[in-house]
Amino acid sequence: MTAMARVVVVTGAAHGIGRALCERFAADGATVIAADVDAAGAAETAARIGGVAATCDVGAAESVADLVARTIREHGPVDVYCSNAGILLRDPDPENAASAPDADWARAWAVNVMAHVHAARALLPDWIARRAGTFLATVSAAGLLSQIGSATYSTTKHAALGFCEHLAITHRDHGIRVAALCPQGVDTALVRGASAREPALLDGLLSPEAVAEAAFAGLAEGRFLILPHPQVAGYVRRKADDHDRWIGGMAKLRRARG
Repeated sequence: MTAMARVVVVTGAAHGIGRALCERFAADGATVIAADVDAAGAAETAARIGGVAATCDVGAAESVADLVARTIREHGPVDVYCSNAGILLRDPDPENAASAPDADWARAWAVNVMAHVHAARALLPDWIARRAGTFLATVSAAGLLSQIGSATYSTTKHAALGFCEHLAITHRDHGIRVAALCPQGVDTALVRGASAREPALLDGLLSPEAVAEAAFAGLAEGRFLILPHPQVAGYVRRKADDHDRWIGGMAKLRRARG
C-alpha cells in the first residue's frame, strides 16, 4: 500500500486524527492534501508536513467533487482518500433519546454519512478505470456498538459503516480497497471535557498519532475493520451472541455514567 500511496487526501485534517493521518502519510513520502472546512487549520497542518492545504465542506457534494477534481488535475490520481471528518452532537436532553432537533440530525447525516457518499461518487469513476484506489473512512467504534448520550452520532456512524461495507462488497473486484477505522476514545476535541466515566473512555484514551499508526498498519495488512482499541472486537462478539444482554449492559454503563 505505501509504495502506491503517492497522492493522499485527508478530510478533517485541521486537528486530531486527520492531522495525525496527514503526518503519517507524509512521513511515508506521499503528497498529502490536507482538507478541512477550517481553512486556517488545514493550512497549519499542510505547513507542518510540507503538504497542500484545501478548504472543503464534506457535507456539500459540490465541495467534495471540487476537492477530488482539483487534486487529480494538480497532483495526479488519488491513491488514498481518508474520509475522516466527523461531528458528535450530544442529545439536548439526556433523558430523552429523541430530543435532538431536526437540524442536528441533518448536520450529523451530512457530515458523518453523506461525506463518504459524496467522496465515493467523485472517486469511483477514476478508481474503477484504473482498478486501484483505497478508501479509508473514520467511522468510530460507535458504528459497531453505540454512543451513549448521542442518538445522532450512534445512528449516523452505524449508517457510515453500512455504506463502507457496501462499497467494499461492490468494488472489491474492481481492485478498490475499503477500510473502516473504528477507535473508541481518542484525545481530540470530540472528547475533551467529557466525564472520566464516559463509557468510550473506559479502555483508555489513545493519541491521534497512535490511531493514525493503527490505520496505516491496517491498510498495509489489507484489513477492512481497523480497531485501534482491540477490545472492541470482543464487545462486538458479545453483542452478536446475546443482543438483549448487551443492551442491558449498555444501560448499566449509562446509569454508572451518571
